[in-house]
Amino acid sequence: MKAMLRLTIALLLVSSVTACGFLGGIIADDDEGPKPAPLVNFDAELKIKTVWSTGVGDGVGEKYIKLVPAVDEGKVFIADVNGQVMALNRETGKSIWRVKLREPVSGGVGVGFGYLFLGTKDGKVIALNQTDGSRAWQANLSSEILSVPKTNGNIVVVQTLDEKIYGLDQASGEQRWFYESILPALTLRGSSSPIVSGNVVVVGLANGKVVALDSASGRAAWEKRLSVPRGRSELERMTDVDGDLLLQGDMVYATSFQGKTSAIELNTARVRWQKEISSFLGPDEGFGNLYVVDTDDEIYALDQKTGDNVWKQSDLNHRQITAPTTFGNYLVVGDFEGYVHFMSQVDGHFVARKKIDGDGIRSTMVARKDMLYIYGNSGKIVALKVNLK
Repeated sequence: MKAMLRLTIALLLVSSVTACGFLGGIIADDDEGPKPAPLVNFDAELKIKTVWSTGVGDGVGEKYIKLVPAVDEGKVFIADVNGQVMALNRETGKSIWRVKLREPVSGGVGVGFGYLFLGTKDGKVIALNQTDGSRAWQANLSSEILSVPKTNGNIVVVQTLDEKIYGLDQASGEQRWFYESILPALTLRGSSSPIVSGNVVVVGLANGKVVALDSASGRAAWEKRLSVPRGRSELERMTDVDGDLLLQGDMVYATSFQGKTSAIELNTARVRWQKEISSFLGPDEGFGNLYVVDTDDEIYALDQKTGDNVWKQSDLNHRQITAPTTFGNYLVVGDFEGYVHFMSQVDGHFVARKKIDGDGIRSTMVARKDMLYIYGNSGKIVALKVNLK
């Protein structure tokens, strides 16, 4: 409970759709809460080169929205909260097309098979053509969409804030199936983005469960609870699976708030291992490790096969860091002051640091080949490369 209370709740919203509460953005440096760790000094081992940088409208806004860049077919796709969508050349940052939607964007960007998928504050899914940004179709769903829509080329899977999962026909947007879970009385403001792999969909839910669905019918193949709610109050009993899930081979890795980090076999639903690490951010993997950021902003490297601790980095405590991203030999996170921190995947020591956006960074960074793409809160998107000194 003490660890949870350090996550001072900044905003409590009442949903007009469900009459349930959603806990929003988290304060890390108010008068009563913990103070962000000061930046530590270290000898830089890398040169960080800015390849290109450009602005994207109004960025991610002030609410707890984490729009992420998407890379596909040599382009970077990005959207801002007010509906501006851009396609940029991946190598140069040059604008290929730009469109302005009438709807505020809250979830995305999802890409694949020639389409671009966005979720809106009022519960719409909008599909755009990747070539020119023209609108292919629109579907009206039940509530706000904060996750990234995902596709397997046939079905687009969307998770809404009121805990409903929709399977939409990729070509038309027509609803093919629907799955609903009971929403707890109190949840974090957010949704994990679904995994869509072949004929399997895996989703994380606010009740602390991970569920596998058939992509064609939406029927549940299995469900697994990551942790059992504990405590007397609704606040103490929150166990959201809010961070994005990670599929690596036949293993699903998932984190939960006030719960556990787990490795689940995709085909059997057997839990391979669990670790008492609470997180509302998704993990990443590399060098045989699973990387997890906990609710105090400590970074753990866990052995992917066993869950054993490999190393822990505690020098970024309470700096509101992003979900971890592996990039070459390095692990990177952003923070509330707009710094990007580069660490060795071997032992977690710092190798470089670069400030990107004075308004901070909330969105998960995206690594493709030799380039790292960072979307700052103010709307700046930057492409970086690294060189040894």
